[in-house]
Amino acid sequence: MAAPIQKVLIANRGEIALRVQRACREMGIPTVAVHSTADAEAMHVRLADESVCIGPPAARDSYLNAAAILSAAIVTGADAIHPGYGFLSENAAFADMVEAHGLTFIGPSPDHIRMMGDKIAAKAAMASLGVPLVPGSEGEVATLEQARAVCAAIGYPVLVKAAAGGGGRGMKVARDADGLEEAWRVARAEARAAFGNEAVYMEKYLDRPRHIELQVMADAYGHVVHFGERDCSLQRRHQKLLEEAGSPALDATQRARLGTTVTGALRQLGYRNAGTLEFLYQDGQFAFIEMNTRLQVEHPVTEMVCDADLVREQIRVASGEALGYTQSDIVMRGHAIECRITAEDPDSFMPTPGLVSVYHPPGGPGVRVDSALYAGYRVPPFYDSLVAKLIVHAPTRAEAIARLRRSLDEFAVLGIKTTLPLHQRIVEDAQFQAGDYDIHWLERFVAAQ
Repeated sequence: MAAPIQKVLIANRGEIALRVQRACREMGIPTVAVHSTADAEAMHVRLADESVCIGPPAARDSYLNAAAILSAAIVTGADAIHPGYGFLSENAAFADMVEAHGLTFIGPSPDHIRMMGDKIAAKAAMASLGVPLVPGSEGEVATLEQARAVCAAIGYPVLVKAAAGGGGRGMKVARDADGLEEAWRVARAEARAAFGNEAVYMEKYLDRPRHIELQVMADAYGHVVHFGERDCSLQRRHQKLLEEAGSPALDATQRARLGTTVTGALRQLGYRNAGTLEFLYQDGQFAFIEMNTRLQVEHPVTEMVCDADLVREQIRVASGEALGYTQSDIVMRGHAIECRITAEDPDSFMPTPGLVSVYHPPGGPGVRVDSALYAGYRVPPFYDSLVAKLIVHAPTRAEAIARLRRSLDEFAVLGIKTTLPLHQRIVEDAQFQAGDYDIHWLERFVAAQ
């Protein structure tokens, strides 16, 4: 059994760094914040027990600098590293380095990170464990002739996807034979530029699917549970903007069926710590697309409906503790919705870094705001534009929408433009209120504004 964790270095920034800090503080575990020179006045630095500057503003020289992060952990006496999400959170080589230096990586094993980071290997593994897949290629599509053969077998339209991808990069749709060559070549070029790996594979492009994901937690003793599903269908350019738990499209029977399949597969795999399996759902059928071997941005909606602290559970499992509960102990109550608030123009989606002159988050029953903003803080231009997450919880979806509407109206961020007005428009839409949307809905909604 691993020894209890004594001090955690948080290899991240912004609201997720604060989220991990808060869990550690409540567990009585000191924290170390790392930061670039651009983040010297950031809230996660101000509130940490210790902080270390690890480099200049560019992420490659700071938050992606594994050697600097490991040095900071060793110098400060931290015995564990929590990677948050993004940056090095799904970097198997970094997890290997952490363990090689005798530190605890608060996350899955490097082998599982490596397996699931390769989308082709992940699909093969899930298929072997009985998890349903989207029809597509059996592996890499290395030539245009292979791409044409796949299309002949599954039909158009098809989606060409980077094997090492994420965040919508290296993904192109071919709706017919005329568009296949361009989609295949562009996807490979984007994959090579973004991930240093040009390998792509192909899937059938579904016309009206929902994006459903299942939150799991597993310990080192073979215990695996799920915390229900999240509906992450409201996306723009494959980037999630709003998430719900549970999904308006699923009932308890469908949830249980998916949960049994997933937990059984991960138990066979010997998976450990937090993870999220993502599926497309259409016509009553689930199809696995990928697994994220880390905490998700949208984890708060799960925490709200299940009354759970997923970061605390990550730390407990990494310390060698057993889960201590079973699937029957996890009950989803009510409904939760999360809006991702970004420092972007709500119409053009251009980034809007700058000085925050006023910051007033909403409050009241069932309202949670995860943010590192404060009045006088200057949002830097070097990182992801996410600046706040507004999460609401209520007994029913209709009540949650009413609470979200009220909270969005209260939320004030001045000095920079944010996507708050976009979320206000979404909440007023009749189709959203009815839960009648798919992964293409938001693109159509934005285009019609």
